[in-house]
Amino acid sequence: MDGGTVAADVKRTSVLRRLASFHTFQYIAAAGLEGHVCAFELVPEASPIVVEGVSGRAMTLVPRDIFLSTPGHRESTRWVVGGVPRGGLVPGSNYWVLAESGIVGNLVGDGPLTKTHLQQARYLGAICGPDGRILNICQFTESPSKRHDYGMPVFLIAGTSAEVGKTTASIAVLQALRLQGHATVVALKATGTSSYTELAMYRDFGARHVFDCVDFGLPTTYPSNRKGIDRVFEAALDTCLSIPADAVVIECGGDILGANVPVFLKCLKRRRSRPKVILAAADALGALGGKRMLKDIGLSVSLITGPCTDTPTLRQRTQTLCGIPALNIARH
Repeated sequence: MDGGTVAADVKRTSVLRRLASFHTFQYIAAAGLEGHVCAFELVPEASPIVVEGVSGRAMTLVPRDIFLSTPGHRESTRWVVGGVPRGGLVPGSNYWVLAESGIVGNLVGDGPLTKTHLQQARYLGAICGPDGRILNICQFTESPSKRHDYGMPVFLIAGTSAEVGKTTASIAVLQALRLQGHATVVALKATGTSSYTELAMYRDFGARHVFDCVDFGLPTTYPSNRKGIDRVFEAALDTCLSIPADAVVIECGGDILGANVPVFLKCLKRRRSRPKVILAAADALGALGGKRMLKDIGLSVSLITGPCTDTPTLRQRTQTLCGIPALNIARH
């Protein structure tokens, strides 16, 4: 396990979509830390898995496939919980593919939903650049320098948990903006796990520019309460608000409590004191709790959507309890 070489056309997961092209990739037996570009082998006893490739397509990995990805953290309330052990990944040891974007780490636990990516992979080593130093995705980010803020309106979509319709709401806002004649819209998935599939959906429904945490040097915005995450969020806002556009649509992945969403919301509030806020919630009580949490941060909810509006009875209960218009965006 001193190291090795893999071909330039080796399979790469979407978390490395900004990685530069090389003739070959050389890896060394070094600890794999968050963001390091690393080589893995799907273990022989694994079942084939489906992950996102750097092109955005669904890519199948079969046992003994070599692929490039990065260690990362995940704290999903519905899918998978895991992360990078202290000291990093150990060459020759087995870990788990924690997300479709390809991040790898220790598995703490997972929910009952079907997952196409959750299998073990052996860590081979960290990829080095031409200068011999280990490559990190933070070397291939958007420029972090602060630029002119064009003052465009911001539409913020937050949710009380995973799978409550946040992306559906984001797409609805994008469609509405395009129908109103706004040709240039920026979309940012500000928190949670990176997802090329979601970025592609934003583009499909009219976003001209799309970003997530990978564009600013992180595979995910987990773990919660991580130090220095505000600098990443500030760089994301610097980039998105400095593009001449008609509007910015921001989706906060995960829930209001996790993925460092509270830190991001405070960063955003310093830039936009009154963004249009859409809250997606599973039920009326969740909607009420989400509204109150956002109020504590200083943000007012303009519209509530999600499963809490699935039936006329539940929609009316949500609207009455929260005193805010509620609409089932998925159906309307």
